[in-house]
Formats: sequence, C-alpha cells, structure tokens
Amino acid sequence: MVLCLLVGVTACGSIEKENQVKEQEEKKIQIGMSFDSFVIERWQRDRDIFVSVAKELGAEVNVQNANGDVEEQKKQIDYFIQKGMDVIVIICIDSASLQDSVEKAKAAGIKIVAYDRLIVDSDVDLYISFDNEMVGTMMAEALIDEGLSGGNVVMIGGSPTDNNVPIVEGAFREIMTKNHVTILDAVHADGWKAEEAANYIYEHPSVIADADAIMCGNDDLATQAVRALSEKRKAGDILVVGQDADLAACQRIVEGTQVMTVYKPVEKLAARAAEAAVALARDHEVTGDDVTRMSNGEYEIPYIGLEPIRVDRDNMDEVIIGSGFHLKEDVYLNVPDKMP
Repeated sequence: MVLCLLVGVTACGSIEKENQVKEQEEKKIQIGMSFDSFVIERWQRDRDIFVSVAKELGAEVNVQNANGDVEEQKKQIDYFIQKGMDVIVIICIDSASLQDSVEKAKAAGIKIVAYDRLIVDSDVDLYISFDNEMVGTMMAEALIDEGLSGGNVVMIGGSPTDNNVPIVEGAFREIMTKNHVTILDAVHADGWKAEEAANYIYEHPSVIADADAIMCGNDDLATQAVRALSEKRKAGDILVVGQDADLAACQRIVEGTQVMTVYKPVEKLAARAAEAAVALARDHEVTGDDVTRMSNGEYEIPYIGLEPIRVDRDNMDEVIIGSGFHLKEDVYLNVPDKMP
C-alpha cells in the first residue's frame, strides 16, 4: 500500500511539472518583426542582436522581410495580428502608410514599436531610433572641417518615404546655409536603391564637375557614388560623406576616398528595443532616463533617441575597431601599410 501511494505521489508530481512546463511555453512572449528589407548592410546586424536579446529575455521573434514592398509589409502585419503576437516591431518602408495597420493591431490588443523609423500619425507604443538631426549635423560639420565653406555640394538622399530622411537633410541644410555652401542639386533614391547614386553621377556630368562634395544618405549610396567617381578619376577629389559605418565606407575612409561616416551603435539600439518590447508585452511601462515623449503628428508617443558617433580617419581605430564593430584587418585590407 505504501509503495502504491509513493508511486501515485510521484506520478502526480511528474504530471504537475509537465503542466507547468506547458504553461510556461504557452505564455512565452511572441514578437513579430517586419523589416523594410535587408538591402542595407546594418539591418542584418540589428535583426541578429534583437532576436538574441529577446530570446534571453524569454521571447520568441518571428522575423519577416518585406523586400521594400509596402503592401507586403501590411500583409505581414495582418499575419502577425492573426497569429496573436504580443508585440509587433516595424522597420517601416513608408512612414505615412501604416496607420490602418497600426490601428488594427492596437484594436487586437497588440503593442507596436516603431524601430529606427517613425510611423507618423499612429498610436505606437514606442519609437526608438538615433538622433537624426545629429546625424545630419555631423555629416555637414565633417565637410565644413574639410574646407567646404563657400563651396558647392550635391545631396543624394535616401527614400523620400523614410521619415528620417527629411530630418537628416534639414539639419544638414542648416549647416550648409550658415557656411555659405551652395546646394547644386538635391535628389532622392527611391527605396534606398544604391544604384541611383551612380546613375545620378553618370547622368549629370556638368553638375558633378562643379561639385566640391556629395552628401550621400547612407554608406550604400556612397559606395555607388565613389565607384562612379572612380571611373571619372575624381574619387578622393570630391568630398563624400555617408552614415551607418558599413565596412566598405570604413575602408574608403582610411583609403582617403570618403571623409566620414556616422556610426550608430546598433547593438545598443537593438538590445534596448528588445528589452522595451518584452516590457510592453508584459504590460509594463517603458521607463529609463533615455525615455522622453515626442509628437508623431497625431499622437504624443514615448521616444528613445540614442546618440550617433561621427567617425573619420582620426578615431576609426578607437570607435570602430575598438568596439569590435569591424576587424582591423578588414578595415585596413586595401591599405595595410597604413595599419597602426
């Protein structure tokens, strides 16, 4: 009889533990993440860090790639709603096109995080990005420090549907005006298609002939711009700036064909976003000294803005290599004699 009782108690204990494990699995936080695309080099790094940190915090992340298609991104958000996600993180393609999608998700009790790019006129639960005004200011100041005052610049910006683009360009233009720099032309690459930068240089030789500098919306655009300039034997003669600290851009900086880039510590952004998403999923308020509020047009929303870092040849080793963002041998691959 005693033996039977012990077996019964053991069996009950095992069943209870199994039920607890099942309950924990069922309660695991579900996060949907919709990317614009992975054309821009940094997005893969953002994805990997976000997924890793979220997993450590007990969440599962379903990553989708919209490949630059707004309608596809809307379908992905609908899919996440149907799956009953706790949080949807969106790297939006068009800042002004997702209001209905956000509204549907909110009606279903799902929290929304606008990652890196603001979603305007929408009741998102958090917008987290880098200080884009600072990005534009850093790009402009780098050119002024290289002697552009009183000169001419061409602006080849990113997608006009990306809300960050006018913010960066507005800050850039302000510095140009203060330093009497003439903006010869300002164009945009739809969908952040980098080849548009090269096409512009090929198709506007007279404008490029008068330009002292080219402001590129990111390093991907700068890569294509410098390649086109190289064919015209102007690489290094025309000042070029970008942002994102792509490996190719860092290589150009130590080679002398790009003046600077703006490094965005995406590991901090992605990790902070993952922490915030998990907190929102648990119905906790996102708090911290870095949390403020801002208007996205229709709503006052929580905002976390991280500081970018200007990178040039003088602090490349300290910022990029020292942080482990890129390896020294990779950055100095084409100029080993300049390796410190």
